[in-house]
Amino acid sequence: MNWEDIKIFLEVARAEKLSQAAMRLNKDASTVSRRIHKLEEQLATKLFERSIDGHVLTLDGEQLLASASMMEQQATNAFNHIALEKTDESGLVRIGLTEALASYFLTPNLSLFYQQHPNIDIDLLHSSRDVKISRNEADIAISLEKPNNTSMIVTKLCDYQLNLYVNKYSEVGKTIDDNNLPINQLPWVSYVDSLLFTEQLAYFNELTENIVPVFRSNSVISQYQAIKHGLGVGILPCFLAEQDPDLKQIYCREIEIARTFYLITHPECKRLARVAFVWDFLKALCLDKANILIPQKPTN
Repeated sequence: MNWEDIKIFLEVARAEKLSQAAMRLNKDASTVSRRIHKLEEQLATKLFERSIDGHVLTLDGEQLLASASMMEQQATNAFNHIALEKTDESGLVRIGLTEALASYFLTPNLSLFYQQHPNIDIDLLHSSRDVKISRNEADIAISLEKPNNTSMIVTKLCDYQLNLYVNKYSEVGKTIDDNNLPINQLPWVSYVDSLLFTEQLAYFNELTENIVPVFRSNSVISQYQAIKHGLGVGILPCFLAEQDPDLKQIYCREIEIARTFYLITHPECKRLARVAFVWDFLKALCLDKANILIPQKPTN
């Protein structure tokens, strides 16, 4: 069996879409598809159920994923042991996190890290689900859920605040100012409930019942753009929304939601100098920017 085929299988299993896996592997989608078919022929089984939505693992595929992930982790551990013997602080660190935290909090503050550690490269991996450290999908994960896997190193990174926002110059914003509408009569922008990857994003559970959104998306960035352009109101992280002067908090007394981010890594990864430096930087950054994560309430 070709290890290269296993690597391709792992990437397709993680991406769940052939095109995304091919992009990450820097290969043609047709080549990736052909290698997966070749692997299935060698094993005389079907590893994926294919549909317009992507590639979903079969039971045999799940079994191979578990074994292949273990093989990959062992190879990574062996590499890391060798790397630990070296004194240079260099290499790649992959961080899995939410798209909002990646785009509106971490990325704008990364220049300081690169100034301090110019030989360490960072990949930010954000998707519509939590990145799985146990599958070696990243070196560090920033998750909304505290994992039950006791073999991982887990620590609280920070709390952050979310509030209800509207474009203050839009017709929606003016109407709310004039009429002070009940919460369930507002034109809401929200997530698609059936596509939530964590209950931590089910904000309506903490609000009044009978809210019917006018716009839904599984992307918080799309929700932000909809709110910014006057389509409606919605719950946004303060570290994102407070950067936009067109947005304002509304219903401040009625709506206040808080969540927690957790830092997760594998013990073997944490021993690597480059991972430890990124880990410490993330904790220090959140401490330094606490006023952005949990800003003061408006005075009026």
